[in-house]
Amino acid sequence: MSKALPLGPAPELRGRLALVTGANSGIGFAVARRFARAGAEVVLAVRNTARGREAARRLGGPVRVEEVDLASLASVRDLCDRLNAEGRPLHYLVNNAGILAPPRRTLSPDGFELQLATNHLGHFALTGLLLPLLRQTGGRVVSMASLTARTARLSPDDLQGGTYHPYAAHGTSKLAQLVFALELDRRSRLRGWGISSNAAHPGGVVTRLQVTGPTLDGHRAGLLARLSTRIYRLPGLGNDVARASLLPFFAATAGRAEGGAYYGPAGFAELSGPPARATIPARARDARTAARLWTASEELTGVVFAGSGD
Repeated sequence: MSKALPLGPAPELRGRLALVTGANSGIGFAVARRFARAGAEVVLAVRNTARGREAARRLGGPVRVEEVDLASLASVRDLCDRLNAEGRPLHYLVNNAGILAPPRRTLSPDGFELQLATNHLGHFALTGLLLPLLRQTGGRVVSMASLTARTARLSPDDLQGGTYHPYAAHGTSKLAQLVFALELDRRSRLRGWGISSNAAHPGGVVTRLQVTGPTLDGHRAGLLARLSTRIYRLPGLGNDVARASLLPFFAATAGRAEGGAYYGPAGFAELSGPPARATIPARARDARTAARLWTASEELTGVVFAGSGD
């Protein structure tokens, strides 16, 4: 068990802008609610705008909905073009949206494995294209990883290769997000971008993702998905959505939350509890892997971070 970090007083975020992907339900919605209650203006970046508008209605306050499909680089560019044209400085970006374990290998509109495209490449492109707005505020980027990253493998030179296994592919995509988050902070400090980047994972939590991911195309949830949802509902072995949402919110807003850090629950096996330092897998600490992943992600998305050639 890790030592829980002091939470401190609730932040006052009036006048600040936060963007949360996948914010119409689950952890994303709960994170957006925390931002809204702290006084921030919140952009709900969602694929389904009807559900997004319903989420905005439930939240109330200065909340707006923007359409984006993280699996489509064209959609990501459209959103970023709109936001950059508007020119509003961005204080917080929470890369939360994700897809979990489609039973069959499915390709994105750009020809990438769907989990890699949605969970990592879409967020990589989104962050890079919004970097000018984040640099105006010294903003903080939080990327959502997962416990599955602990045992995942990552081959930056062949991100989509090999036999498809739904949960192995999910782990790879989440490990990529973790590596990206840490490398983004390192490059920001090296290049003087002035932003901060860290990562968080929610522990064991049951959300709509466990249902929609393994039931893509109408398939029934797999045994592992059904088993995990039952385990995570046991006392001490999982967070509810509200408590899980505290992890990325803490990583985004807490004064003691640091760039280049990884946060997870303080409880047994990092499954439940308040925020604490999470264990960074050895593969996520490898500098060569991080550099290769960054280069591969730029090549696949066509997005080069502003100033990266300085």
